[in-house]
Amino acid sequence: MKNKNLIQIKQFCIYHEIENTFITELHNYGLIHIITQENDEFLEPEQLPTVEKMIRMHYDLKINLEGIDAIANLLNKIETLQQNLKTVQNKLRLYEEKQTE
Repeated sequence: MKNKNLIQIKQFCIYHEIENTFITELHNYGLIHIITQENDEFLEPEQLPTVEKMIRMHYDLKINLEGIDAIANLLNKIETLQQNLKTVQNKLRLYEEKQTE
């Protein structure tokens, strides 16, 4: 990966006016992935929406890291269930189409 595609955590924290330790704690909980290159830490751009959601949960809604972890796990389960439901609905639609032929 090239550095220009990564977001430096120091700059991200300055922009969002948060402590670097919050990002480190999210990483420790396994909620995000930190990339270390040349003694500097970075986030992947794809993680930004998730990290920003977690920042709002923590700083605006006063949800602690344990709560954020639980919410993130539940949201992941919901997304998986929705994907499974969509797959089953598509299979059912195909089955129904074959029955009407």
